[in-house]
Amino acid sequence: MLVVHGRGFKPAADALRDVSLAALRAGIQRDYPEHLHLYDKASVELVYYGDLSNTVLGECRQQFDEQVDVGDRRNALQQLRAINARKKFGIRQYDRRPGKSALPEFLANFVAPLCGLLGLTRSLVARLSPDFAEYLQTDSEYARLVRDRVRERVCARLEKDDRIMLVSHGTGCVVVYDVLWQLSHDERFVERFGARKIDTWVTLGAPLGDRYIRSHLLSARGEGISYPANVVNWHNLSAEDDWTCHDNTLADDFSDMLRQRAVSSVQDYRVYNLAVRFGKSNPHSSIGYYIHPRLSKIIVDWLHTPAIETDPVWTI
Repeated sequence: MLVVHGRGFKPAADALRDVSLAALRAGIQRDYPEHLHLYDKASVELVYYGDLSNTVLGECRQQFDEQVDVGDRRNALQQLRAINARKKFGIRQYDRRPGKSALPEFLANFVAPLCGLLGLTRSLVARLSPDFAEYLQTDSEYARLVRDRVRERVCARLEKDDRIMLVSHGTGCVVVYDVLWQLSHDERFVERFGARKIDTWVTLGAPLGDRYIRSHLLSARGEGISYPANVVNWHNLSAEDDWTCHDNTLADDFSDMLRQRAVSSVQDYRVYNLAVRFGKSNPHSSIGYYIHPRLSKIIVDWLHTPAIETDPVWTI
């Protein structure tokens, strides 16, 4: 299992990995304790490029206190661990989160199309997320380095014939999409990796439903539209009030992948993210997604699914 984080300042790789993997494990321990040994046997890795995004954000004179950030992530995880039943991850519990508001998602639904019409989307993205705006300049050095970092880890596992689940959060989903497209269509990688498959891809709070974001994917640069052809199953989780995924369904936006038989399934799930960050509800929090019962079920189902073997061996 490879976990790819998203935008924004990130603590050191070890600290982010520890709290992220602890959240994934806590969800399985809560809902499927009898299967926890399967998770513990699996290789679970964080694909980290936070040092790169931190540099971009630092150049924009944004401030970051790493110790406070790590402490708050751990506090958020501790609070989520105290919710001891999967049935409690619903609207009643979510409505009790401090500072809960539907306004950011509402504004995103309204503002995003308007900015697109006025040609202001790039300025808005740059204001809200300078590192992601830099990534969307697909020829930038930052974008290249981030893709290289993610692609190297994915390819290392593909070359070992590992059975792979990719879990990506937020704008990291855009990076993963571009990398999967490269492996499927870029002549530099197709010969070695074009026929290899990612068994399961899970996107959490993904902005891929946004038309402006899709227009800046690597797949949008040539004539016509092509899609990654190396994913078998795609699961997409979108949290209520998470403005990053204000267009919260992807099955409709990528339905051509199914028609072209480039993917077996694209399934959308609407969930409630109960994370509280810095005293306020944060429905985009990676910790809240990682520990959610829906993701725990997807992981356990994947752990129980045997690899498919044919003659010759089909690597998944």
